Amino acid sequence: MTPGSRPWPVARLTVWVAALAAVLARFPSAMWPLRPDEAGFLLVARTWAPTPDSLYGPYFVDRPPEVIALIRLTDWLGGPYALRVVGAVGIFGFVLVVAAAARHLASYAAGLPTDRADRVAAWTAVAAAGLVSNAGIDVVSTKGEHLGIPLVAAACWLALLALERRTTPRATYLALASGLVAVLAVGLKQSIVGGLVFGGVLLVGSAVADRSQWRTHARLGAAAALGAAIPVVVTVVWALVAGVDLATLWYAVVGFRPDADAVLAAQPSETIDQRAVVLRELAVETGMALLAAWFLLNLPRLARRMPAPTAAVTTMLAVDVVAVVQSGSYWTTYLVVLVPPVALATALVLSLERLPHRFRVWSRVTTGVTQALVVLVVLSSLDSLWRWWDSTEERYRPVEYYAGEAIGRAARPGDTLVVYGGRADIQWASGLRSPYPHLWSLPMRTLDPDLVELRDLLTGPAAPTWFVEFTALDTWSETGTERIGEELLERYQYVATVCDEYRVYHLKTLERPVLDSRCTEPWREGLASLRD
Repeated sequence: MTPGSRPWPVARLTVWVAALAAVLARFPSAMWPLRPDEAGFLLVARTWAPTPDSLYGPYFVDRPPEVIALIRLTDWLGGPYALRVVGAVGIFGFVLVVAAAARHLASYAAGLPTDRADRVAAWTAVAAAGLVSNAGIDVVSTKGEHLGIPLVAAACWLALLALERRTTPRATYLALASGLVAVLAVGLKQSIVGGLVFGGVLLVGSAVADRSQWRTHARLGAAAALGAAIPVVVTVVWALVAGVDLATLWYAVVGFRPDADAVLAAQPSETIDQRAVVLRELAVETGMALLAAWFLLNLPRLARRMPAPTAAVTTMLAVDVVAVVQSGSYWTTYLVVLVPPVALATALVLSLERLPHRFRVWSRVTTGVTQALVVLVVLSSLDSLWRWWDSTEERYRPVEYYAGEAIGRAARPGDTLVVYGGRADIQWASGLRSPYPHLWSLPMRTLDPDLVELRDLLTGPAAPTWFVEFTALDTWSETGTERIGEELLERYQYVATVCDEYRVYHLKTLERPVLDSRCTEPWREGLASLRD
């Protein structure tokens, strides 16, 4: 503790209030059925049966085993919605840990006294809570991004602690833990590499700045590398024990992505272009882009005062932005990955408070602008939550759940369902198994581009009882869709267009099934509206 300074209780209380507010802001997650990714991951987890040529068995998904194992565990402990509780707890921890990292940046890297470091931590916590609580990004579902950012923040904090205490034996364990936690985040989604990037750049930057302790930095680097290797080794050993070929594991986790990117590039989509526009607008509306731009404007001063942490945060932010841009799909939830680097960037700018006396006015201006941007972030978050509540009160209903529910009620034991276009929440709500391995559209377009597998299924003995057109058959390409349409006309009968959205077909029988949906009913009772 710096002489003459003392902790500021109000600031530390603010951190806890911000963390609690971030949890309360996720109230929409207690009021909405499973979203597509949640439902798809749950179906994969519940039917997980690895084979040499299939990482998960009946269904394919391009995600590491760690995230599916977590979903299977939470489902076993508390049912399908337990993951959302875990996600809320994780968000609570994220705000606390990112505040701890901000406090460390302000005190250790910037040299601020404890009371001022506490204020930096408090404002950073408020910014992080505001960004992660914006309904425009996603406060309903719990996805890999939400589960991963607490680990990213923890990895950054542990790396900072290891570097501060690098001359002590404990630093080795902190570095190992930092590498371990950073790779665990990657296990929840492959693009969440911020913790690895931050720790690596911070270590290299510190070693360059202080070459006299290269042995110490080498020891910390070796410990971090060892920690990072542990989850990888455990996953490989599990695959070998479970009988999964390593090539199969590699393709699902790594190799599939280039093939999918090629498909996205070859099939331009107006919908994807629209999502890209929405993503850019949302980055500005939430205040995320404004905080990042303000950080970049202050980058020269930050680089002079705190070169290693500034380089680490800048590189982390750049890598995460590139990952979002290169995703090709531009879902709004991708912005969640940017919250940790933007929060740490905000902490660095707030740490510029301690400047020589002749620059004190400029320091206050910098701090005032940063705090104003944080207030803007909070106001944007509150506005988005209000608009979410207003839109769901009358106009917005979970029609996908209603459609799946109607099919499930009309189905008979042993019936199966295929949702063309990959809408796993319809599949989950129906309670019916899918004989088609692709619960998402991109794997279908990548691994069954000509729809040969789907056509063989529709013409074979395992043809699904029900078939739903979530999207038109020729949405992405007319290749193979003509034969699919012929099979629908020959073997299936049109039943209804549920909720005026989705065309439903059933294998031809003497008695035409009747679908009774509640698409006109409001959704106001939250998860209590779910029907068995």
